[in-house]
Amino acid sequence: MSKKVIRVREIMKTEFDMVEGMSTVADALEKMRYVDTKTLIVNKRHDDDEYGIVTLSGIARNVLAVDRSPERTNIYEIMTKPALTVHPDMDIRYCARMFVHFRLTRAPVEESGKVIGIISVSDLVLKGMLNKVG
Repeated sequence: MSKKVIRVREIMKTEFDMVEGMSTVADALEKMRYVDTKTLIVNKRHDDDEYGIVTLSGIARNVLAVDRSPERTNIYEIMTKPALTVHPDMDIRYCARMFVHFRLTRAPVEESGKVIGIISVSDLVLKGMLNKVG
């Protein structure tokens, strides 16, 4: 009996917020539409650039906790770049292993050089495992 393979594409969130690195933290947070993603994907500046990522916990740690002004702090100052990305056809078991290995909580899903979604640990466990059981 073979196990059903669940792909990242099946459980990823397709709604996410993309910001520019030059945006201020205040502007980026104000423009967030999909607060449930808790993540901002930092857009590439050009084709040879890489995507970046900023989480709300990173903003709390790097701006709020150290009393930096969100109006004077740019996203590029606190982002992680390059962001580790996941392919949409990856088996969620391998995605979970990657998250554990690199201590990630979420990652952009990239296909053909474009971010098409975002995946988190809660997606992997709650959607992936529940889907697997059912």
